[in-house]
Amino acid sequence: MRYHISKSNHQPSYMQLYLQLREDITGGAYQYGMRLPSKRILAEEAGVSVITAGHAYDLLIDEGYARAQERSGYFACYRAGELMPVAEPGEHTQAETSASVEIRGRAEGEGDPEEAFPFSVFARTMRRVLTQYQEKVMESSPPGGVAELRHALASYLARGRGINVSPEQILVGSGAEDLYGLLVPMLGRDRLYAIEDPSYEKIRNIYEANGANVDPLKMGPDGIMDNELIRTEATVLHVTPFNSYPSRVTATASKRAQYIQWALGRNAMIIEDDYDSEFSELTKAEETLYSLEPDKTVIYINTFSKTIASSMRIGYMVLPGRITKELKNKISFYSCSVPVFEQYVLAQLIENGDFERHINRVRRIRRRQKEA
Repeated sequence: MRYHISKSNHQPSYMQLYLQLREDITGGAYQYGMRLPSKRILAEEAGVSVITAGHAYDLLIDEGYARAQERSGYFACYRAGELMPVAEPGEHTQAETSASVEIRGRAEGEGDPEEAFPFSVFARTMRRVLTQYQEKVMESSPPGGVAELRHALASYLARGRGINVSPEQILVGSGAEDLYGLLVPMLGRDRLYAIEDPSYEKIRNIYEANGANVDPLKMGPDGIMDNELIRTEATVLHVTPFNSYPSRVTATASKRAQYIQWALGRNAMIIEDDYDSEFSELTKAEETLYSLEPDKTVIYINTFSKTIASSMRIGYMVLPGRITKELKNKISFYSCSVPVFEQYVLAQLIENGDFERHINRVRRIRRRQKEA
């Protein structure tokens, strides 16, 4: 039998079917566009109910491995390298999975409601965290963030962004603006800080409020203009390589390499603001500056205000490996202001694969809209 349920496996039947089907799809047994077994055939072969088979397909659709076509069945829609790798899902009950499928896309929030993070998944995770951690959710956070979240972030960055770091290199803060405020005391007020022109105005405001001088560098169609990089005397460069606001410019691969060479040539630091890059419509995730030079040149910053919800005021900073200890010592006064309850919730969303399933779903929606 191709699909079967193991009685010795602790995972629910629908999860076992999901994993077997996903392996066949990613392994090439079902090429892009090929029809998958119907729910009835799958249920008969595995000895389960049609409802159980349907739950397995719901997960595959949610992650972007399959699509359903009315009156025609299910079809594989996976191309190698197109989706963000997803952590192995935890044990969800069939009722919970069904509820999340029914409600997804209807949660209130900014932007397209279809792209909203499913509220039922968020609420279920909050309940699980309260049950698991109990009184621990009322404790103060360690300075860099709870260990569970930093470990989850390190795993996520490795599988989804090509960034391989230890949890000790990650600092958690209350969103990007909170982390921006740490950069000047960390890197020094005697430096000149270069920013994109135009750029998100709060970047300049926060640097200047912390006593730093700022040099705006004009943007071209592929990133900061070459003559601007040559002209500036800055030794810190703050860039948003993907979809910079408000110019909407995405730096090309050659421009990203140029940023790295610029920094290495003058012993400068780059602040990589990776806001919104997970929702790239490209089939391959954008290459990060950090992955190009992870030892001493790039500080990576990202948040969850766009990918989950604007009310999710959690961001994180990844420090360069060779100078992590030096930089952390300069901000040893820093206290993490993110409630530990929210940190545990985010850690579980990442560990269970719910976060990356949401990313894949939104990317699939955007690609479908672009194709249409």
